Amino acid sequence: MAKIIDRLLLFLFSLAILVATCCMLAASFNWIPQDVTQDFIEKVYTDTRTAIAFIAGCAVLILISIRLFYISVRSVNAMPPSFDQRNELGALKVSVDTIENLALKAASRIRGVKDLRARVGAGHAGIEITIRSVVDGETSIPAMTEEMQNAVKQQIEEITGFPVASVSVFIANVAQSTPTFKSRVE
Repeated sequence: MAKIIDRLLLFLFSLAILVATCCMLAASFNWIPQDVTQDFIEKVYTDTRTAIAFIAGCAVLILISIRLFYISVRSVNAMPPSFDQRNELGALKVSVDTIENLALKAASRIRGVKDLRARVGAGHAGIEITIRSVVDGETSIPAMTEEMQNAVKQQIEEITGFPVASVSVFIANVAQSTPTFKSRVE
C-alpha cells in the first residue's frame, strides 16, 4: 500500500513540476503577458483566498518533496523473506529461496518430471509448497505426484527442521516428444 501511495505522490509531484516549468517557460518567451503575471503576484499579496490557495499548494509540494527525499536517502536493510525458529542456542533463519531450491532438487529426482517451478508460503501448520511441473506423459501422474509430494516433504523437513504442512502439485502440461525421423535412402 505504501508503494502505491509513494507512486501517486511521485506522479503528483512530477505533474506539478511539469506545470510550473511550462508556466515559467511560457513567461520567459512572453507567451504569458507580464501584466497577467503581475496581477497574479499582486493577488497572492493582497487577496486572502489566493494567498491561502497558493500557500496550501506550496505546503503540499514541500511535504511531497520531503517524503520523496526521505525515500531516496533511507537505507534499505530489508532481509529477504525467511522462516525463523528459535532454540536454546539462538535463532535459525532459512530463506524462502533456500526452501524453494530444496523442493526443486527433491522433485527433480522423480522420474518423468520435465520442468519444475516451486512457490513457498507460510501456513498455520507449517510450510506450504506448491510445485508446478511438466511431465513426460509416460508415467502414472497420481503415482508420480504422490512420490514427489513425499520426497519434497521429507527433504525439507530433514534438512531444515521446519514442518511442512502441505505439498501441492500442479501438472501444467505434458511434454511433447520430438518425433524422430528415419532417413530413407533409395
